[in-house]
Amino acid sequence: MTETDTTPRVLFLCTQNAARSQMAEAFLHHYAGDRFEVLSAGLVPTQVHPLTRQVLTETGLDPSRLRAKGLNDVLGRVRIQHAIIVCDQGEEDCPRLYPFALHTLYWPFDDPTQAEGSQEERLRIFRAVRDQIAHRVRAWLFTLADSA
Repeated sequence: MTETDTTPRVLFLCTQNAARSQMAEAFLHHYAGDRFEVLSAGLVPTQVHPLTRQVLTETGLDPSRLRAKGLNDVLGRVRIQHAIIVCDQGEEDCPRLYPFALHTLYWPFDDPTQAEGSQEERLRIFRAVRDQIAHRVRAWLFTLADSA
């Protein structure tokens, strides 16, 4: 999408930018199309978790463009309309986002990268978090449409 000053930016933020914020970025981009410029970042970015890519692919989304990014790649460089923090640690450790983000929301989800057990059990947890995030993104878009 071409970045313009009139296209609102949404930033999903979590600790590592490995799972939850990546999923939220992918779903908002999918559901909202060009309505927003969608970004994600982590306080301590690592890499996109392979199971994140797998569970997004299962829904028909292409995760190939996703990459882990740090908050410093975004904060102060672009104006953010909505910053959405998707983890407890991000809420606790996040620097003050205003004035770079006009609105800050807090949507805590369990961290699937911390799941233990068999591969199938870990995959089940990734899927559950994926579905929760997809539902929350759709609900938020519905709320925005109602308030417009």
